[in-house]
Amino acid sequence: MVGQFLRVILLGVSLCGLLPAVAADPDSAAQPAAARKVYAEDIKDALMAHLAREVDAKGIFHLRDDRTGEMLQLRFVKIHDPVRQIGGSTYFACTDFAVVGEPDKLYDIDFWMSPQTEALAIYDTKVHKEPRHSLIYGWYKQPRYTFVNDRVVTLY
Repeated sequence: MVGQFLRVILLGVSLCGLLPAVAADPDSAAQPAAARKVYAEDIKDALMAHLAREVDAKGIFHLRDDRTGEMLQLRFVKIHDPVRQIGGSTYFACTDFAVVGEPDKLYDIDFWMSPQTEALAIYDTKVHKEPRHSLIYGWYKQPRYTFVNDRVVTLY
């Protein structure tokens, strides 16, 4: 009963345009990848499975900064809502990661994924926002790019 209620709520949010093609459907795994609808939980599950494979024994996610070349050591904090569908078969999740040993110093990392035979696979990862420090505000996230019509546009 509660599961059906949540599916109805998520479907309503999806129909309002907040979560394109994203709702909860427990039967989605039974459908073939090409014909199967992708839901918010599929995107989040794919990302969490990717992170589980990628973190080291201490739970640290290592990522080479695509702009600076620096090797980052990060701890997963959260997935931002909503996750999205971009175009016909690209799915997207935005996340927060903290620098190891500095929990207030956050990176916003974006993940792009596409459907494979069994699940979604991550095919691109970028630093969306980098941590900057201000004497007045402390740590904040400075964007490197924005999205215009679901396309990345570099800011600087």
